[in-house]
Amino acid sequence: MIFISLNVNGLRAALCKGLVDFLTKSQADFILLQEIKVDVPIDLTIPEYSSEWNFSGQSGYAGTAILFKKKPIGIKNGFYDTKLDSEGRLITLEYPSFFVVNVYVPNSRGNLERWYYRLDWDSALMEYISNLCLRKPVVVGGDFNVAHNYIDIYPENTTNIENQPGFREEERGAFDTLLELGFTDTFRFLHANKCGAYTWWSGQNENRKNNRGRRIDYFLVSKGFEDKILESSIFSAITISDHAPIKLMMEL
Repeated sequence: MIFISLNVNGLRAALCKGLVDFLTKSQADFILLQEIKVDVPIDLTIPEYSSEWNFSGQSGYAGTAILFKKKPIGIKNGFYDTKLDSEGRLITLEYPSFFVVNVYVPNSRGNLERWYYRLDWDSALMEYISNLCLRKPVVVGGDFNVAHNYIDIYPENTTNIENQPGFREEERGAFDTLLELGFTDTFRFLHANKCGAYTWWSGQNENRKNNRGRRIDYFLVSKGFEDKILESSIFSAITISDHAPIKLMMEL
């Protein structure tokens, strides 16, 4: 079973850059999209897929979508929390033997104007998916807006900017807590020491060309699913967005 995740940084813009062709060739069973920035469903004209959309209350901002081939037995948008659900950042599909969760974690931003909102969202996500795990295994994918360890961010970045958003101690600690709850970072499970593996690059100073980036997009699986992981990879050469698509293949 194949899972693809991509922060498209605007769905309409991504469609002009080859998104449909890439997704069609991926033959994925699940396609998780973040930062769609649309207010209505968009016909992606990809055969065999159904879709679920979670729009932001703010036009042209945030939002998520998920495409799937097999009909789920349940669908839920958000945490059911008025404050934390206003930006369309979470979709959950339920199947008989597992959950699939698409997440787009808020960015605390350079001036930390959304710092406390981000911390509240991290806390809600941990509680939410840990409760799902009590029922059945979980696959969580998306843009977590944090580089977990120093290996996940280009070295010069940490040298020049201390305690920066997306690499702050509290953000990295929240990700640590997810792993302590029993989740596995599928990429590091297969590529523990791989350096230079990033999923997002700033558009400034030819950062992508020079691979000065961060790994902030992940697929996590709950305890018991590690032995089903066949592949976890990054399509760094695909330039549909400022993020790279990521792939998870599991034997399910």
